[in-house]
Amino acid sequence: MRWEDFRQSGNIEDRRGDSEGGGGGGFSLPGGGGGLGIGTMIVLGLIGYALGIDPRILISGAEMVNGGGNRSSYVEPSRPQTANRATPPSDQIGRFVSAIVAQTEDVWSEILPAQKNIQYKAPRLVLFDGQTQSSCGRAQAAMGPFYCPTDQKVYLDTSFFNDMKKRFGGGGDFAYAYVIAHEIGHHVENQLGILSRAQRAQQEAGSRADGNRISVRIELMADCLAGVWAANADRKWKILEQGDIEKAVATAQAIGDDRLQQASRGGVVPDSFTHGSAADRVQWLKRGLEGGQIDACNTFAR
Repeated sequence: MRWEDFRQSGNIEDRRGDSEGGGGGGFSLPGGGGGLGIGTMIVLGLIGYALGIDPRILISGAEMVNGGGNRSSYVEPSRPQTANRATPPSDQIGRFVSAIVAQTEDVWSEILPAQKNIQYKAPRLVLFDGQTQSSCGRAQAAMGPFYCPTDQKVYLDTSFFNDMKKRFGGGGDFAYAYVIAHEIGHHVENQLGILSRAQRAQQEAGSRADGNRISVRIELMADCLAGVWAANADRKWKILEQGDIEKAVATAQAIGDDRLQQASRGGVVPDSFTHGSAADRVQWLKRGLEGGQIDACNTFAR
């Protein structure tokens, strides 16, 4: 993937090296860095559903004991954010993230007004290591990247990229860019008013399984919007190189809920899916890549 010659974003907060604690949710590679494994998450979810308890309460308690966790790629508010500390990154991985964010800014600033008549307001991306504070609570490396709609920021510990490569065979610049673009996709959903409507729908859902199905549609839409970004970026700048799409597809397959559950517990519980199956994630990523149109990503209309 071509990125070295592109501009750097001015919307990066580099908190790496800070010592402050913080909460959040993740793109969802479970079981890393002291976090809760997917098997534990499923068990807690099933217990919560059976007892009529919000599983997040059980998970939060387990995190206090275990020192980690992971949730959805977007989360609700819980506490104030820390002061902004904007520091342009100069290291290789920091520059990569900054260049990808800049590409998303340039693409979405063009296609969101053109396709939906909405002015794009770029989010900030926070780089951290270990843990930090967000308006949605504490962010920890084990949770993976996430988007907080309250402060409109994406939180990323880049050690997640090492997890992708070592544990899931999902390495490569475009695969890493896909992860970033997925979280930016949640910001686009927020600007479209989808996240707030989905949150209300989840509160009104008749069961935990129904709430999870809404979460899956939100995540699959973000996958599709990542594809929309990539299609338009490649059309403008020819960023993609041979093998890039295949690596992103491999990543989407590897982090499907069914693949993760099968690997961790030897079985699959579809009602507990929060991000979608491997096949669904690939399908929606490809849909965005093929058309480059926001309206092609309406997972709620399927």
